[in-house]
Amino acid sequence: MRKGEITKVSGPLVVAKGMKGSKMYDVVRVSEERLVGEIIGLSGDTASIQVYEETSGIGPGEPVYITDKPLFVELGPGLIESIYDGIQRPLDIIRDQTGDNIARGVEIPALERDVKWVFKPLVKKGDAVSSGDIIGEVKETVLVLHKIMVPHNIEGKIKNIKQGEFLVTDTVCEIETKDGVVKLTMMQHWPVRLPRPYKKRLAPSLVLSTGQRVIDTFFPIAKGGTACCPGPFGSGKTVIQHQLAKWADAEIIVYIGCGERGNEMTDVLMEFPELKDHRSGESLMKRTVLIANTSNMPVAAREASVYTGITIAEYFRDMGYSVAVMADSTSRWAEAMREISGRLEEMPGEEGYPAYLSAKVSSFYERAGRIEAIGKPDREGALSVIGAVSPPGGDLSDPVVQATLRVVKVFWSLEDRLAYQRHFPAISWLNSYSLYIDDISEELNTTIAKDFTDLTKEAMRLLEQEAELQEIVRLIGVDALSPEDRLILEGAKSIREDFLHQNAFHEVDTYASLEKQYKMLAVCLFNYNKAKEALSRGAAFNDIIKMKVREKISRMRYLLESELSIIDRLQDEVTEEFKKLANPGGRNDKGIQQHS
Repeated sequence: MRKGEITKVSGPLVVAKGMKGSKMYDVVRVSEERLVGEIIGLSGDTASIQVYEETSGIGPGEPVYITDKPLFVELGPGLIESIYDGIQRPLDIIRDQTGDNIARGVEIPALERDVKWVFKPLVKKGDAVSSGDIIGEVKETVLVLHKIMVPHNIEGKIKNIKQGEFLVTDTVCEIETKDGVVKLTMMQHWPVRLPRPYKKRLAPSLVLSTGQRVIDTFFPIAKGGTACCPGPFGSGKTVIQHQLAKWADAEIIVYIGCGERGNEMTDVLMEFPELKDHRSGESLMKRTVLIANTSNMPVAAREASVYTGITIAEYFRDMGYSVAVMADSTSRWAEAMREISGRLEEMPGEEGYPAYLSAKVSSFYERAGRIEAIGKPDREGALSVIGAVSPPGGDLSDPVVQATLRVVKVFWSLEDRLAYQRHFPAISWLNSYSLYIDDISEELNTTIAKDFTDLTKEAMRLLEQEAELQEIVRLIGVDALSPEDRLILEGAKSIREDFLHQNAFHEVDTYASLEKQYKMLAVCLFNYNKAKEALSRGAAFNDIIKMKVREKISRMRYLLESELSIIDRLQDEVTEEFKKLANPGGRNDKGIQQHS
């Protein structure tokens, strides 16, 4: 193995000479402790290396071992239910071997080498295969059927294929190529910074339901789409990421804790095995991969963690699965880039971030998409990316927020004002947007209800009217408004409190299907429209807002998915109550009987 020599150490940045022949992003082993590092700069025979482990005690003159390989991940059976650090080292196995603190220079393979998997072949001897073809499958968990694919740039005929129990390193298939026989195992490698190829990119026309009413109804994301949720401290970014990981309509979840607080990652690690997948009833971990790079871990590994996570996600996408990536938070990733850039003495951009910040953010989110995978049989996969952004003080002019908004198509604006009012999710319905609505409206109107999007637009108009009237109320008070305007405030309040507000910690309210969301919103608007009709016929405003059915409307969020017929009956109850509401001729608009 070729060696270089350390000439300078500056935190996670190490400069070494004697590195001629090395390539950008090659992995090296630094010092006799063999710390993992990656080349991020080359000049002559000198290389700048970012080290993914603590460098204290390392000094000039120590060796650098050159591997001539890029930073890659191991892909194969054993990924699901695993908990990795930013460079795909299995944290649970490291803990068993070295204790609660990660020892420096530890080298443990990402996929366990002593676990046997039952391999079932799907092709036979003599079949022609090429890159991406599925040659077999492994039942990885009760929820995930792991499909073994031919690695990239391999083409030929099956010479031999086996069936039975094997380790990930055992040969299960031999392919006769023009360059000779290639032996395949159930494991393959892929460089994390190189996007995996696909045959064709498809339109984002399918909705990724999340069970969160404000998202699915007003600001939906498509399968294969991108979204970001920036917000200040305490506005609920992490809770939203957890909710999406728990309830999103994706077959595989990859959760990247990038520079987050250790206790928040602990919550994920403790909760996910206990949570039940709402479709299958199995543990959520049976379809989840966790990347845990907490704020007390080396900053350089934080920069690599998002690439590790999205490469694993692309691998499952290529099998034909719908995959959702939660990156929490990309601001910490950008801060890691800023620190490394500063140590490299690069020219800083806005607020000290590197000039290539936008390019890096764009290249990350562009790896999302709904695609037609390479290989046989034909299959579609989708990779959706949802990133949390933590701008200082909630300032949306922050460079990371602006760079993200240029590339994502869904913006969930979190507001501390709503969080302080205990309105969760604290997503602003006035500032947020989704550019996928036109793409997925046909599916929503076909599968849920033909007026789904029309209902959404009507509710949004009511909320916008409320915002305009609130400005008047602040100036002259609510009593100065006409009964019609006060009814608008009441209708919007019903949408906010009875529909948009959702308790993430309530066993029923934490999730609402698209069908339930439609029925709930329909009742809220039906009640408002009936009230508007009654008011126009002369009914008293106070009588309208005191109707008993309003209490039932406010409690419909706690109805089980099997009790949706009760919501349907609420519309009949609304109709009956308004029939009973006598026309209060001779009353004033406050419902007080006037005497002649």
